[in-house]
Amino acid sequence: MPPRPENRHQARLLGLLRDNGPQSRAELGDGVHMSRSKLAIEVDRLTELGLVEPAGLAASRGGRRSGIVRLSPGMRFIGVDIGATSIDVAVTNGELEVLGHLTEQCDVRIGPEEVLDRVFALVDKLREVDPFPQVHGVGIGVPGPVSFREGMPVIPPIMPGWDRFPIRDVVGRRLGCPVLVDNDVNIMALGELHSGVARSIDDFLLIKIGTGIGCGIVVGGEIYRGVSGSAGDIGHIRLDDTGPMCVCGNAGCLEAYFSGAALAREARAVADSGASPFLVHRLADNGTLTGRDVADAAAAGDPAAVAIVREGGMRVGRVIAALVSFLNPGLLIIGGGVAGLGHPLLAEIRSVVYRQSLPLATGNLPIVLSELGGTAGVIGAARLISDHVLTAH
Repeated sequence: MPPRPENRHQARLLGLLRDNGPQSRAELGDGVHMSRSKLAIEVDRLTELGLVEPAGLAASRGGRRSGIVRLSPGMRFIGVDIGATSIDVAVTNGELEVLGHLTEQCDVRIGPEEVLDRVFALVDKLREVDPFPQVHGVGIGVPGPVSFREGMPVIPPIMPGWDRFPIRDVVGRRLGCPVLVDNDVNIMALGELHSGVARSIDDFLLIKIGTGIGCGIVVGGEIYRGVSGSAGDIGHIRLDDTGPMCVCGNAGCLEAYFSGAALAREARAVADSGASPFLVHRLADNGTLTGRDVADAAAAGDPAAVAIVREGGMRVGRVIAALVSFLNPGLLIIGGGVAGLGHPLLAEIRSVVYRQSLPLATGNLPIVLSELGGTAGVIGAARLISDHVLTAH
């Protein structure tokens, strides 16, 4: 197993170097409020462990120039974002800069063994470009409820065959390093916390709208997972007992009204009725319709597509409005594939949230689209495992 810090002082130093980049010993001492002699002992020990290395001298602060310290350039973390229809794998350095990123289409329903084989194949491809000798840790996100403590999905609605599959143990044995597994929305929230629009925000919500709908909850700079790890599963909040059937087996869930599959269903209905000339032609050309087609139709001003977006945004906005009144976050981020509907969707969600939530909760609440796009998940997965690896064992 790769080396890890031996005490909380070393862990704090590594965290500063990860988040802020190379720093002088004087700057590190200021950041951790540690005496010069104690700092020297801990930095020297981290150097012996191969976790940090010297990187020249800093500018003088009035006396002898302080040595610069940086994380070992050989440190590597792997971030894996397994979605319902795709896999993203990235390798980062210790500061979580993405050094390589690969993605491929993959249906999660083919089962854990084949999906993880594809993950390992992508890791091997990344190694061909950056032949790193050792992986210090792997973070993995999956599109379903996860027992964070056990590192496995638990009865995931859109992942048949994955129930209680030991992802953490299987990947850990294969790659010989620590592994953590979490819900895909949580890792996206961690990505936004580390390098996205939430970098300076300690309390925020990330709403992912894709094949499913989920909410990453960050409180005090930490992911809130709930007692069993299922916090934030807002896609299965029921809006109408007589609504369309959801993959979870209930009727009228938010996800059944406005997700990737629901958008495709609504698009096909308006195309079949002839209400949307744009979608009629797109269906004739492609033989099928997706959420992307709805976005294109709405951008072209197609009235039926605009109505689909507005109605979906209204339903999502009602659920979010309740969350905002309850949790009072400092920021709300909209991400995921359906967020590609863009500003028409964002405008509708904003309108409903600002109108229906308590004024005290929305008086200074930005509601924005994610700026990290497809990298939020892999960066967040790398952040997840680095938080674990850079903590004293």
